[in-house]
Amino acid sequence: MFITGYAMMAGAAERLVLGYDSFGNICGRKNTPVNGAPLSGQDMTNKKYVFFLNSCSLEMQSLKISSVSLCVSSCPQEQLNSLEDLQNFARTNGSYLCVYNLNISSYTLNPKAAELCPTLPVPPSKSFPLFNRCVPQSPECYSRYASVLISMVNEMDVFHRTLSGILAGRDTVIGLSVLALAFSLVLVIALRFIRMLLVHTLIALVVFGLLFVSGVLWWLYYDYRNDPSIELETEKENVKFLLGYAIFSTIVTVVILSLILVLRKRLQFTVQLFQLVGKIIGRIPFLLFQPLWTFLILIVFWLFWVAVLLSLGTAGTAQITSGGQVEYRALSGICYMAWYHFIGLIWTSELILACQQMTIAGAVVTCYFNRNKNSPPAHPILSSISVLFCYHLGTAVKGSFLITILRIPRVVLSYLYNILKQKHAYTTTAVNGTNFCTSAKDAVFILAKNSAKLASISCFGDFILFLGKVFVVCFTVFGGLMAFNYHRELQAWVVPLLLVGFFAYLMSHSFLSVFEVTADAMFLCFAIDMETNDGSAEKPYFVDLELLNFVSQSNRLTEGQKHRRPFQDNEDGTELQPMT
Repeated sequence: MFITGYAMMAGAAERLVLGYDSFGNICGRKNTPVNGAPLSGQDMTNKKYVFFLNSCSLEMQSLKISSVSLCVSSCPQEQLNSLEDLQNFARTNGSYLCVYNLNISSYTLNPKAAELCPTLPVPPSKSFPLFNRCVPQSPECYSRYASVLISMVNEMDVFHRTLSGILAGRDTVIGLSVLALAFSLVLVIALRFIRMLLVHTLIALVVFGLLFVSGVLWWLYYDYRNDPSIELETEKENVKFLLGYAIFSTIVTVVILSLILVLRKRLQFTVQLFQLVGKIIGRIPFLLFQPLWTFLILIVFWLFWVAVLLSLGTAGTAQITSGGQVEYRALSGICYMAWYHFIGLIWTSELILACQQMTIAGAVVTCYFNRNKNSPPAHPILSSISVLFCYHLGTAVKGSFLITILRIPRVVLSYLYNILKQKHAYTTTAVNGTNFCTSAKDAVFILAKNSAKLASISCFGDFILFLGKVFVVCFTVFGGLMAFNYHRELQAWVVPLLLVGFFAYLMSHSFLSVFEVTADAMFLCFAIDMETNDGSAEKPYFVDLELLNFVSQSNRLTEGQKHRRPFQDNEDGTELQPMT
């Protein structure tokens, strides 16, 4: 909260988004005055473009362009050769190209007009979509302008180049996030009525998408590396990241294709598993709507997170220089705050997803441990949400924090991450009401005893859901590659592309976790049921016959074993009591 408040007070994201002049005014908005700068605090609502007075002779001084810049309503489309031309252009187009305190009638009369107006002749210029600059179109001026701009971008640190890339591709990122949402919705609806043909179709699309995206990444890397016009540091970084993306994508493709070949013979069990999950969701149909509110909350949080990030990137103090001009000096330590802010992105996203998983798990547990299967409990989702916020919100916060800490150095701590895997711990919390660590320990104990049987059942369903996430991410990233490839100039688009992939994964995970958490909660409840009951009249099983037959069939139990207790008694007497 401290960083958020500080960034909002000290930063001004509009300076990056809209551009600003030499007097502390942000173009395209109404400004507040800066003490000691008489030309600050002007209403620039209709003046959206940044215009440099000497655009043909720009120079760089300490990461700043030496020329005076103004906010103007339009860029001159034709060359202006005299002060009279500047005056006529202002009267005709309402765009004033001289310093603000020079009245239009004084353009040709004031002896200092040559200093307060642009260097003549003014070349024709065109508004450039990146940062709304007026870019000169004459070859000699454009060459000088581009050279200075390239130098400025190359001398920026990675953090600010990344912010520039995010800003430049913000519309594309939003559009691709909506595309990922559409893919996720279609996949959820399809999985609700899954059949064998759908499974084969999904696998075929995933294989095609992986091969296609890997091929496109290698082609883009080859195209960029052999492009002689690459001068910007951002473009050189694009080449390096493209190589990394291509290698990573190729490795993932090989691994997933290998897994598909190994697991292809168990697809029939996957269809049966999703039919059982669909049966539970049929009893609680509003489970399918849980990802919608999760998605809306995530979108609001992501927009807020990006706004704070942009404010951090523009946090600085205004300093008055000669002639009443204003410079913003960046504050030290901002990059460290940005890393902390990034951890907050992962933690809060995990917390929001954890609340969804707790809600789904609680509803499934309530319905599973209900004796009358034909009369499901009333309002299981509302009851689960109430229990979550009244008793287990701390468990979700703690669990999401531990998962965040372990997700960052995941390669080193992958074993601990698997032990603390949230979906089983949250399900056990819904059953027992215990805290996160105790629930994780109990879940690991139960699953460790029955891992040989439960793992062989659930891994196929998890794998299909994983392929669904790969499908959404793969085709969303492909759309991002095509979109960003058309806007190469001045964009570090590898980072926006990484954000697109991250958002697409979170969206697909949010929607598909309905099936994932339901299946995992169902099997964990089944294991607890077998641990705490023996099928006698005093302690009958809660499981229905269809699920029991599926578990027995998938583990190739004999006909005689179907009527035996599939899981042995707990050696140490530990018992997980279902909620009543």
